[in-house]
Amino acid sequence: MKDKRILYVSSEVVPYLPETEISSMSFEAPRLVNQQGGQIRIFMPRYGNINERRHQLHEVIRLSGINLVINDLDMPLIIKVASIPKERIQVYFIDNDEYFKRKATLTDEAGELFSDNDERAIFFAKGVIETVKKLNWSPDVIHVHGWLASLLPVYLKEYYKDEPLFNESKIVTSIYNQSFNNTLNKDMINKVKFDNINDEAISKLEEPSYNNLMKVAIDYSDALIVGSEDIKDELNDYMKSSDKPVLEYKSKDEFGEAYTEFINSTVLS
Repeated sequence: MKDKRILYVSSEVVPYLPETEISSMSFEAPRLVNQQGGQIRIFMPRYGNINERRHQLHEVIRLSGINLVINDLDMPLIIKVASIPKERIQVYFIDNDEYFKRKATLTDEAGELFSDNDERAIFFAKGVIETVKKLNWSPDVIHVHGWLASLLPVYLKEYYKDEPLFNESKIVTSIYNQSFNNTLNKDMINKVKFDNINDEAISKLEEPSYNNLMKVAIDYSDALIVGSEDIKDELNDYMKSSDKPVLEYKSKDEFGEAYTEFINSTVLS
């Protein structure tokens, strides 16, 4: 992995949020690449329940200050950064008072999805890409984790298709079993269409379920990784029918070697 540039985009990363398959792998994979001499950037949302003082987050003024248009509204983008102790790994946080100030991640106290999770996903995808553009950092691989990050592949290949910084970037999406019941806001498809994204590309978002969000991510990824031992049959079948290269589920002990081989020999070959 030496000198490879890999961008990690995740809905959650330890130590900033509790340990799950997604948050753990969103830390372990970049740590592995970092140890092998690769260059990495990690992006996640700055949820309001992340303790900024304890984790020493601070705003990066030169990267903040632009507005992202979400469904015809200007939403200010704030970028914060922190370093994972002992790892020499920087994490960039996408923030906005309207979307991420509340003291929770994706659901309220009753376990119900926030009604604006669809807009938060759009904001997160566009915020990551705009920030990487400001950094002028061209990744070899973009590795996506978690459904809140699942719009990044389609935005990159449709909305930002003429952005030269990403011309050679390969998108890898990990598919996990961390899903949600019911759907996101049913108006989600119209909010994505507002960005002039091809109707056919997002037709599945007529029903913005977990499976359909991940199917859109699969459609616009170059390769896939099975991140959970048990994946819903519907998504397993969809991955197989996509004809994209797939790294099957690996235990924590097996993952490092298999991941390195997959990125070097399959994704970047």
